[in-house]
Amino acid sequence: MTTDASIREGLRARLAAPDTGADDLDTRILDAALAEFETYGLRRVSVEDVAKRAGVARTTIYRRFTNKEQLLQAVILRECRRFLTAISEATEDLASPEDAVVEGFVVGLRSARTHPLLARVLQSEPEAFLPQLSMNGGAVMLAARDILADRLRRARPGDAEDHDTVAEVLLRLAVSLLLVPGGGLALDSEDAMRTFARDYLTRMLHPGRA
Repeated sequence: MTTDASIREGLRARLAAPDTGADDLDTRILDAALAEFETYGLRRVSVEDVAKRAGVARTTIYRRFTNKEQLLQAVILRECRRFLTAISEATEDLASPEDAVVEGFVVGLRSARTHPLLARVLQSEPEAFLPQLSMNGGAVMLAARDILADRLRRARPGDAEDHDTVAEVLLRLAVSLLLVPGGGLALDSEDAMRTFARDYLTRMLHPGRA
């Protein structure tokens, strides 16, 4: 029996793995699907559209992906992996979890705001974003949280702070800034993002301090 915990662990392993697991045909199909979704949105694209762009038969896609929804989830998981890899690379050599929070927040928010697929969906189909993020009972969010929390722990081994909570708050804050832009926390520049993260978000690492 598949449990929420096993789904989450499977997604976590797929998100944490290097982007080398797909063969050439899978990569070709996923690249074509990404291009179609970026151009036309999530609803208007069909498996036949993806097959035409990839230069393969529709049955070839169905042998690897059961339906359009599974294909879409594969695209999203690959983009999430690339997103988390960018954050990991940006924070890899930083000496403290405080620095990792700041740079991870800046790189993550900047990458999300400039991602063509995410920009397309948020512009024309914002109601389609959250269901994809919460697929499999929110396992994608939790798996991403676990990966980011592990990065914070590596910055200061032995630290007893609640890095899981910090990582999840960072993710949820970034999602809210994407879904509801503007307002008092516009954070339109990297300097503004970095200052905000340094002044406010790093405090979560030390909740007991004034």
